[in-house]
Amino acid sequence: MKQGEPSVESRVPLNRERVLHAAVALADGRGIELLTMRALGEELGVEAMSLYYYVANKDELLDGMVDVVFSEIEPPTTDVDWRTAMRRRAISTREALARHRWAVGLLQSSTSPGPANFRLVNAVLGCLREAGFSVENAVHAYSVQDAYIYGFALQEKSMPVDTPGQLAEAAESMRRQFSADEYPHIAETITERVTKPGYDFADEFEFGLDLILDGLERLRGKA
Repeated sequence: MKQGEPSVESRVPLNRERVLHAAVALADGRGIELLTMRALGEELGVEAMSLYYYVANKDELLDGMVDVVFSEIEPPTTDVDWRTAMRRRAISTREALARHRWAVGLLQSSTSPGPANFRLVNAVLGCLREAGFSVENAVHAYSVQDAYIYGFALQEKSMPVDTPGQLAEAAESMRRQFSADEYPHIAETITERVTKPGYDFADEFEFGLDLILDGLERLRGKA
């Protein structure tokens, strides 16, 4: 490409979808706090003001970005048993939040949900109703699952380490800072579990999820 010639990407016609996906990529790479209309415009090779043709303001941009994340989540279907469907949806949600860590606190904060959000919510509730949950219990089941999924994702986001090896090192460093006689159960957990080969905090997600699904099974079929 000759100097001064626009890039292939900049020659691609601008549209709302491209703006939203570029914003998501920018937030993934730099953090949501550094996402501005000016920065997004620079990323797309346009003036910031031209973006307002596709999104009215920053709030609408964020709402659209959140819906992009929702579109990546596998909605539950009724062609498998409800537990399998809910489990897949939960794991898919956590994976999407791991890819877009900035989205954890935004998925349920929008007052203008997008179509992907509506499709997912409708699919979850439809799966639960089809499985025999009453309207009231379907709401209970939906609420407790999302509280757990988003809570676990937020906990993962807040952890100062990224790998099992780093976690083991951090736990061992913590253990050396206190007396095992004073905090015996913490010491035991670190030495007998966290620092053992093969331990991965991420595995706790599916363990807890299965406990919740076990409990929800008792609600199924009840009024």
